[in-house]
Amino acid sequence: MNPPPTSPTPPGALTSFWIGETDAWLLAEGKHLRPWQKLGAHTTEMDGVAGTAFAVWAPHARHVGLTGDFNGWQPQPMRFRPECGVWELFVPGAGVGAWYKFDVQGADGRHVMKTDPYARETELPPGNAARVCEPLRAAPAPAATHTRPATPMAIYEVHPGSWKRPEGPHTLPTWDDLATHLVPYAAGLGFTHLELLPVSEHPFYASWGYQPTGLYSPTARHGSPEAFRRFVDAAHAAGLKIILDWVPAHFPADEHALARFDGTALYEHADPREGFHRDWNTLIYNFGRFEVRNFLVGNALFWVEQYGIDGLRVDAVASMLYRDYSRPAGEWIPNRDGGRENYEAIAFLREVHEVLQREAPQATTIAEESTAFPRVTGAVAEGGLGFDHKWNMGWMHDTLAYFSMDPVHRRWHHNKLTFAMMYAWSEDYCLPLSHDEVVHGKGSLLGKMAGDRWQQLANLRALYAWMYAHPGKKLLFMGAELAQPTEWDHDSELPWHLLGDPAHAGVQRLVGDLNQAYRAQPALHARDTDPHSFQWLVVDDAEHSVLAFTRYGQQLEDTVVVIANLTPMVRHGYRVGLPHAGRWQERLNTDSTHYGGSNVGNHGNVLAEDVPLHGQHWSAAFTLPPLAVLWLKPESTRT
Repeated sequence: MNPPPTSPTPPGALTSFWIGETDAWLLAEGKHLRPWQKLGAHTTEMDGVAGTAFAVWAPHARHVGLTGDFNGWQPQPMRFRPECGVWELFVPGAGVGAWYKFDVQGADGRHVMKTDPYARETELPPGNAARVCEPLRAAPAPAATHTRPATPMAIYEVHPGSWKRPEGPHTLPTWDDLATHLVPYAAGLGFTHLELLPVSEHPFYASWGYQPTGLYSPTARHGSPEAFRRFVDAAHAAGLKIILDWVPAHFPADEHALARFDGTALYEHADPREGFHRDWNTLIYNFGRFEVRNFLVGNALFWVEQYGIDGLRVDAVASMLYRDYSRPAGEWIPNRDGGRENYEAIAFLREVHEVLQREAPQATTIAEESTAFPRVTGAVAEGGLGFDHKWNMGWMHDTLAYFSMDPVHRRWHHNKLTFAMMYAWSEDYCLPLSHDEVVHGKGSLLGKMAGDRWQQLANLRALYAWMYAHPGKKLLFMGAELAQPTEWDHDSELPWHLLGDPAHAGVQRLVGDLNQAYRAQPALHARDTDPHSFQWLVVDDAEHSVLAFTRYGQQLEDTVVVIANLTPMVRHGYRVGLPHAGRWQERLNTDSTHYGGSNVGNHGNVLAEDVPLHGQHWSAAFTLPPLAVLWLKPESTRT
């Protein structure tokens, strides 16, 4: 780094430094645990004078001026701190609510108005100014040691702008609207978590937040940071945890934001073979630069500490792990060993988890990772990346492919439903039916199902019951519970009118019952990563497209047996082995008229007979409803 000479003290400014020696050293080393406490804008008192301290990292800039509504938007020279590459200025009298920007003359000589990377509130385009916010919350005391509790996780994934628009079709909901309507809705349906598509500020609404420019700012589209905090608090009060989609994989090239921030490739790589994603026309963070890692690691901790966020789902992890991601030969740079793995990104992800698990061990992390990269959910100390859960993209692709087939062909593709159990214990998985499956011409989940409309609805109900019984955490994107027939549209709210149709209302009722039963039955969540908690009963009846398995809890009486008949044929007298004697209750039947089905079943229960089958001492003859899934429990169990 070749910094400019130390700037003189700006006229009229105080001589005290905002960035002390220790902070300067930590920032220079990229080891400042909470860099947002010194960078950005902070109301404070210096030498007995109240005002706001501003600080921005721009080590190669020739000059940086602070401009805002407190100085008539006339650039005011900032003071350069060469030991850490930061420019700082204290402005007496500037307070909460003031708007500002940085006028950066870069190493290339150009003047560009930049938004503060550490802004906690920013203006929407075209303004893009940052706002001085209320003082930061004190860092809470760390919780207990990081663990993965054996508790249910049923996630409702939401795009805040298009869930419901109570003020009209062209008005986005506020955080207070969402606290009033979304929180009780999700809690009432029995979900345990709300996952929000990225809320960090982003200039392009149609990016859904996946091209963020303000990583420390909740988007102003839904209100103030204080309103977002009220939303999180309301969710917690209702028993819901909040997961945010977090995007350290890439950022847009908008001139007002991080791109060439000081006239050089500061946050990104200079070489497009390392620093540009052609898939998204976005830039890639330089994970090998410790100040950039500090910016990102600090951001992960910021959301947890400052807003009480319970978890982060990290987007596009695969694009971070591989240098040749979506690149043809000759258009990527190998690592130091000549391979394709991105060692710097791997080190960054491990550092994120080391910090979170030490400073905020209550936080959960989930990886959207679509390759066979090993030990994504392995402990960092054991060579893993440290995530708590990983999206099971293989399960999702195979399962949706199966349910999209005409049942007459399913016998030839039986393995699409069984193959996931070959690797189910290799990671701690989450089963995602996410927004990615209902966009870009893919249609809706209902539209993917085979058959006429009755069969499509039956298939969809069976799919949900199959997913909720299968090992792995659960995720549904909003609208799935309505059996939405059209692809998700971010420019309008969900088609709530569908609930006037009993068939669609029945699907919503089923999702609520699945959530409640999933949470109530320890066998369906308490041993999700234990291979001894699962046993196939019927795995090879491809001819009839019937499958059955057992989920075991800690106690034998917690056992749940799941049977699926994935053809439109009713099967009478179909015998399945059972792990207990006595009477078994039909606790869930997706063909119930309660859910819009034809009400074929077993009159609520079956009696296990002393007829060994499927490796069990007992069995029972079932009536299997068409395109349906049954859940059964021993009658003595009252939960």
